[in-house]
Amino acid sequence: MSILSGKNVLLGISAGIAAYKTASLVRLFVKAGADVKVVMSPASIGFVTPLTLSTLSKNPVVSSFYNEEDESAVWNSHVELGLWADLLIIAPATANTMSKMANGTCDNLLLATYLSAKCPVYFAPAMDLDMFKHPSTSQSFKTLQSFGNIMIPATSGELASGLVGEGRMAEPEDIVAFIENHILGNLPLYGKKVMITAGPTYEAIDPVRFIGNHSSGKMGFELAKTAANLGAEVTLISGPTNQSLQHGLVKIVPVVSAQDMYNQAHLFFKDSDVVICAAAVADYKPKEVATQKIKKDDSTLTLKLEKTKDVLASLGAIKTNQFLVGFALETNNELEHAKGKLKRKNLDLIVLNSLNDKGAGFKADTNKITLIDTEEHITEFNLKSKAVVAQDIFNEILNQLHA
Repeated sequence: MSILSGKNVLLGISAGIAAYKTASLVRLFVKAGADVKVVMSPASIGFVTPLTLSTLSKNPVVSSFYNEEDESAVWNSHVELGLWADLLIIAPATANTMSKMANGTCDNLLLATYLSAKCPVYFAPAMDLDMFKHPSTSQSFKTLQSFGNIMIPATSGELASGLVGEGRMAEPEDIVAFIENHILGNLPLYGKKVMITAGPTYEAIDPVRFIGNHSSGKMGFELAKTAANLGAEVTLISGPTNQSLQHGLVKIVPVVSAQDMYNQAHLFFKDSDVVICAAAVADYKPKEVATQKIKKDDSTLTLKLEKTKDVLASLGAIKTNQFLVGFALETNNELEHAKGKLKRKNLDLIVLNSLNDKGAGFKADTNKITLIDTEEHITEFNLKSKAVVAQDIFNEILNQLHA
């Protein structure tokens, strides 16, 4: 899944021959998972039809402040469009449109939307060679970038005039890649590798029965999604769960038993920068596993259990530069037990849950946590959705990493 997934992308189209490429550009944004709307300059309609773009984007295309054919229609608000957008991409950006953008000229809906936008603005120049090299165009480039706008460089090639040189708008695939890389490069965990364990483990009794727990994996999956959205390359080692996550930066490694999770965690640990063990790993497993289904012949069944390998403690014992985070689910003397686990397992941060807190723990969509660091600083949080809890945890991790 692209970093653009779930984002509101507003594509602004000005009147250049390169506008024909915007049909492909819209399709690529939609394929990346973005919600796409299109605003066109009035003259650009002569280069690509609104019908094509509205069909591909699945949203109405606008090019004027109001519908001249329907006086009762609601006007197209540039303010609402500017506030809706997470990203504004102007492609093609002609010399005329860029000059107006640089000088604050506001004579159509596209320019009014640009002036109202609160989001990052990207622009992809497109024009003929001589126009591209004109000093006024160079000044527009400098002015727009000084405003904080991001220029997607034009390429060299055959132009509509037949000349060969600079001024060709970047290809749609390159525009999307440029934006994705730019976003990722500005994210705080870009270039970092994060390993997260999630869900329960199942310890076999026989071929059809197992010892398990009520962990749903929701917290671990929310942590993985948050880490990826912060730019990290994420390895999510998950026990059996109904949770799902599709993200281009998340690799899911399915496991079943505590031994499986131990093996996979040690496989990825060395190359990880941040490790969060959120899985509910079984503490015990049957000493012997029956090869055939155990028949219900007796009124009682006795199982001999033995300890599983402690995944978190084993990682703490070999930790070098990794920032290691553990979870503690407690029912009594919560703070004391969590502090002890923090020191005993050589952690950098521990996330305390209490089953005494309503809405916290297994299966719920919410969680109530307390964070404790190596200096025993305690930060308590109110009951929140697990998605927001994941953000709180990563905010603390980032604060610690940058301290």
